[in-house]
Amino acid sequence: MSNDVTSTDGGASTAPPTRRRRALWVAGVAGLTGVVGLAALGGVAARDDKPKSDQVSDAQPSTNRQNVSDAGGADEGGAKEAARDDEWSGDDWSGFDDRSGKDDKRQDDKRDEKDRTKQVPCDTDKLIQAITFANNEDGGVLELAKGCTYTLTRSQDGNGLPVITQPITLKGEHTTIGREATAEYFRILNVGPGGHLTLKGLSVRGGQTLQSSMAADPATVWAPYSTPDRSTVADPAAKPAATKAAKPAATTAAKPAAAKAAAKPTAKPAAKATAKAAAAKPIAAEAKPAGAGTAVPLVEQPGFTDGAGVLVQPGGRAEILDSELLYNQSGGNGGGLANFGSTRLSKTTVADNTAFFFGGGIFNAGVLQVDESKVKDNTGIIGGGGIANGAAGIFTDSVDGGSVWVYKSEITDNETLGFGGGVLDVEGTTTLHYTTVSGNTAVLAGGGVAVADSQLTLKDATVVRNSTAGVGGGVAVIFDSAATVENSKINDNTAGFFGAGLYNEDSVTTLRDSEVVGNRAVGPFARGGGIFNTEGSEVTLRRTKVAHNFSTLPPGGIFNSLGGTVTLDDESAVTANRPTNCFNVLDCFA
Repeated sequence: MSNDVTSTDGGASTAPPTRRRRALWVAGVAGLTGVVGLAALGGVAARDDKPKSDQVSDAQPSTNRQNVSDAGGADEGGAKEAARDDEWSGDDWSGFDDRSGKDDKRQDDKRDEKDRTKQVPCDTDKLIQAITFANNEDGGVLELAKGCTYTLTRSQDGNGLPVITQPITLKGEHTTIGREATAEYFRILNVGPGGHLTLKGLSVRGGQTLQSSMAADPATVWAPYSTPDRSTVADPAAKPAATKAAKPAATTAAKPAAAKAAAKPTAKPAAKATAKAAAAKPIAAEAKPAGAGTAVPLVEQPGFTDGAGVLVQPGGRAEILDSELLYNQSGGNGGGLANFGSTRLSKTTVADNTAFFFGGGIFNAGVLQVDESKVKDNTGIIGGGGIANGAAGIFTDSVDGGSVWVYKSEITDNETLGFGGGVLDVEGTTTLHYTTVSGNTAVLAGGGVAVADSQLTLKDATVVRNSTAGVGGGVAVIFDSAATVENSKINDNTAGFFGAGLYNEDSVTTLRDSEVVGNRAVGPFARGGGIFNTEGSEVTLRRTKVAHNFSTLPPGGIFNSLGGTVTLDDESAVTANRPTNCFNVLDCFA
């Protein structure tokens, strides 16, 4: 990831904060990076251009609308708009006067909102001017023209519209704000510290930020954290790379507990040292003020290319209601939205967006609420095809995830070459409540959901028909994570290696009143079609059913590595799995 950060005006900060991170350790996936060739990268990176019967271009809406650009007025009614120019002159802007009274606060608030409301004609220059005046006059409500497409052709500091620094509402009806397809690269909207943006009834589309000049691919990002790579770093005279690459993943995941325990004391420090050495920090980061020490910043900072559709900076707020974030492409994180502040999406669709790093649809490092919304058909190249809460380190330290709550929503048909086809969490907290995660794809791990050093809650959730060539077709819980699955379904997912339903690595997972049914681990070394639990990990099942799962090698139900712990209560059932039900699980009939 770029180490540049976005300042209040959308530009790059000259002194990004210095911070120390724990290196992300993803064990048990040795050999997986060899499964995936880099030739797949170009195909997925261009996926947002795949033909669809109902897809339209960035600059062309699907319905008949007025089209304007910031170079001129509307196609029709130009004379009428010109006649209104006088009310848009700087001194005549009076829409944001504070006229609140003292008799009845509620009535005065409504009157104040009405007084602060301004009609914005179908003219992009007028929209830019209106936002500028609103920033200067303590905010306001801007009612955009119905059925209009405001087409942006130029930018300032990488932003197509002025940075939002006050409480500003943009209201539309079948209204689009988009970037001209042939224009320079820039994002559409940027909410600065102290700004509060509300979008209602708008489509934000076609934003595009410049791709990093330093290429990264998922195999390179995740490989340093696999078991053989860590042992190679700890002992430079260890096996040559060719021998390491040829080692089957099955032997790594199923090796005796004593061998893994012996490797653990040196493995984690070696991984951390490698990650730190690989982080190419700019010289500015080394010039710490006296007494600065190694203080960790309270909040994460965005990169210059994060958030192609909407960027919410630390201290900023956004509410996106009854709207769309479509066809945006980020050169960093967050194709549709990158949130580092506080954001709520309600009854909103986030679709067909791309991020070259994390969070094809949405990237979060703040507080994010998604309710009654759809996140679909997005691509995050490195991880988090639909939603990424945090990010593993690429060129710099990792980005800690924040808090994500998804309620009564659908996360479908997203994809990544790395971890977390639907949802990825890195050092954060994610709750999926009454939410469906389906049809997502991850090449390496976690077709539906992948969490690392995180807290995951699935409540009344459905994780179905997701797939991975690696581990955890439905859910992958790794690296000191804690997961709770309650009254949920993990069904009909597919994996090429281990844990088609659930893969649990160095973590603690509890399933209550749930089911893991019909999952398939289909690779030549595949086992644990329902659940795969590694050494030192814990899985507890209470009133839970594991049934009709399949794997190439036994067992098809639950595989518990030597040194792992799987606990079944009397009301749980493991049955009708093929070729067998269990391995190394007490009170389970094989």
